Amino acid sequence: MLPQFLILLFLICCCSETAYSSHCTTSTSIKAFQKCTSLPTQQASMAWTFHPHNATLDIAFFGTFISPTGWVAWGINPTSPEMTGTRTLIAFPDPNSGQIILLPFIIDPSVKLQKDPLLSRPLDLNLLSSSVALYGGKMATVHDGATVQIYATLKLVPNKTRIHFIWNRGLYVQGYSPTIHPTTANDLSSIATLDVLSGTAAATPSLIGAMKTAHGIINAVAWGILLPIGAVVARYLRHIQALGPAWFYVHAGTQLFGFLLGVVGFGLGIRLGELSSGVVYGLHRKLGFAAFSLGALQTMALLFRPKTTNKFRKYWKSYHHFVGYACVVLGVVNVFQGFEAMGMGRSYPKLSFCLCLSSLIGLCIALEVNSWVIFCRKSKEEKMRREGLIEGSDREIESYR
Repeated sequence: MLPQFLILLFLICCCSETAYSSHCTTSTSIKAFQKCTSLPTQQASMAWTFHPHNATLDIAFFGTFISPTGWVAWGINPTSPEMTGTRTLIAFPDPNSGQIILLPFIIDPSVKLQKDPLLSRPLDLNLLSSSVALYGGKMATVHDGATVQIYATLKLVPNKTRIHFIWNRGLYVQGYSPTIHPTTANDLSSIATLDVLSGTAAATPSLIGAMKTAHGIINAVAWGILLPIGAVVARYLRHIQALGPAWFYVHAGTQLFGFLLGVVGFGLGIRLGELSSGVVYGLHRKLGFAAFSLGALQTMALLFRPKTTNKFRKYWKSYHHFVGYACVVLGVVNVFQGFEAMGMGRSYPKLSFCLCLSSLIGLCIALEVNSWVIFCRKSKEEKMRREGLIEGSDREIESYR
């Protein structure tokens, strides 16, 4: 069952992240371009003409506003395909006149970490010209869904035609300072590397996107499925005398495998944090560290497990139960936080996880009711033994206490 669930979850994750892009065009109201491409996110597109003889690039970016008080940005990162270091042109309505304006900005680390406001300053690129226009001409106004066209002419470094393009959009502008954009998975992946000479996308796989998918699937299975199953095995199968010690090996094996798988997912999360230093999910990160720490304590507790005759055994059992249930609860809660962090709060992968978890909860309720029925029956039998009405061993009832 578990392998089929993994395959289904992986396929759903891949399908749910399909981006919708607008159709590109090479013809605009200002000029015609030679090439165009539909960008992978936010229904954006781009057209351009590259002049190899003087390394000049004429470009037009097409984006849409998501708020009447919002902004749309397009830019180039000279060094790497990431937000930090991007030289960008941002279009937004002037707070005084309401007319669309275009200002240059540089996204340095302090801005990305929201330590400083984003303030306009000249770009250190060889920007020959730039302009902005709303679809609909001079009478057009900024509104939710309004299309904006950003034009720019740049002088590129000779023989360097592979360019990292970054674009995004936000809801608000405070004065002349754009505020942070939404942090869904779609908004955090607005990056494309194109060869402006050939017009083809660079053959570089989306490592961060693949890591996010792997991180989500592994942690959902480890912390959200396997560890709860291990806890259920320990609580309900240990009372079945026919199983003998088999329940313990199933419990320990499931928990250990789940924790080792969770360590892999935890490591991927740490690496994702390093690769995305400006993207901080505070609660998700804290819950992840807490669940990992409790899982490590549970694993180490196996090394110090006293014998059943040891006087400290009851204290160890109390510790083991408390830490174990706390780890399971934190792990499941953090899986839901992970769905929100990835922008999949209303997605089929989350629905699949909820169905699996609800099935497990339903099974636990049925087993809990059954356990209490058996316990009450055994208690009644014990009372009858004490009164001498029936004969039997006290071992059966003791296992349910």
